[in-house]
Amino acid sequence: MILYTSGTTGRPKGAVHTHCGFPIKSAQDMHHCMDLRAGECMYWMSDMGWMMGPWLVFGTLSIGASMLLYDGAPDYPDVDRVWQLVADHRVTHLGISPTLIRSLRTKGIEPTRRHDLTRLRAVGSTGSPWDPESWMWLFKDVLGGRVPILNYSGGTEISGGILCGNFFRPLKPCAFSGPVPGMDADVVDESGKPVRGEVGELIIRKPWIGMTRGFWRDKERYLETYWSRFEGVWVHGDFAAVDEDGLWYILGRSDDTIKVAGKRVGPAEIEAILNGAPVVTESAAIGVPHDVKGEEIVAFVVLTDGVEPSEDLRRELMELVTNELGKPLRPREIKFVSTLPKTRNAKVMRRVIRATYLGLEPGDVSSLEDPMTIEAIREAT
Repeated sequence: MILYTSGTTGRPKGAVHTHCGFPIKSAQDMHHCMDLRAGECMYWMSDMGWMMGPWLVFGTLSIGASMLLYDGAPDYPDVDRVWQLVADHRVTHLGISPTLIRSLRTKGIEPTRRHDLTRLRAVGSTGSPWDPESWMWLFKDVLGGRVPILNYSGGTEISGGILCGNFFRPLKPCAFSGPVPGMDADVVDESGKPVRGEVGELIIRKPWIGMTRGFWRDKERYLETYWSRFEGVWVHGDFAAVDEDGLWYILGRSDDTIKVAGKRVGPAEIEAILNGAPVVTESAAIGVPHDVKGEEIVAFVVLTDGVEPSEDLRRELMELVTNELGKPLRPREIKFVSTLPKTRNAKVMRRVIRATYLGLEPGDVSSLEDPMTIEAIREAT
């Protein structure tokens, strides 16, 4: 089986998988981390062109569970569509993206109250970073604090997850409980030494059942992407951290990292601050060249329905970021935009935003859901 990556940081890569590896890895992750059991029902909002679609099919059927497939929008014919599906089909495990929850949050809590969600035992989350406010809204207001949110992060070339939440460890907003069983993951510094309490590269030290056998007709790119940094170690391309309680965090793609006057910051850190503002639906942060600092931050913000752009609002959001991250990381600009360029699985394509902002060719956009979103970036105010 050949599955293509989302292409958020470059040309999509065709990950080659085997009939043994992908199904077993899918089932392991669902069973060991998410406690999916035979007879239960999983609805992971996904796309068959993204790895989470085949992952849903192989994993649920291998376990003897059921899956819900739905062709339609999550807010049509009404904004309670997701919760209606969960109730009507007795879903026990719901998979969402933080992007979706940020959108549904703007509709208020009332739509979630129309339906019985008591069969729900776990909510999985993948695809993009959380902001704490949206995480807490889902956990406390929607789920009543009784259902765990299992953050899940890995990749197409992994056949599933490197990190995941579980039912055994305490939860913090946006955190992962730790590595998925069978994944020898670690966080290391630039010299390859393990680090805790600071940002480093996410690596894997030993093989796992679902690892890709390479990239379709592109062996050199496969070796360069994952095996060229440290000998015999898989470097995944994500920045991560482990806190004092042993909980893990994904802080964005290392390709996306912004370095301002020697200070390194992930786009997810900036976006979490902006997305926490009630007037913001979603955002994207990029680094742009600066002669002295190396890079500066530019953020693109999508406002909630009914909120009009203004200079006062721009200043408020600018101060919000500055107060959290400090004056050296104050954005050069915050621009208001109607929509963001995304892949079909709702991942923001920051490389396309950056190229468009700088007046460069956006590169490979074959995985872009809507090409017109590039024009929206050009028209940002």
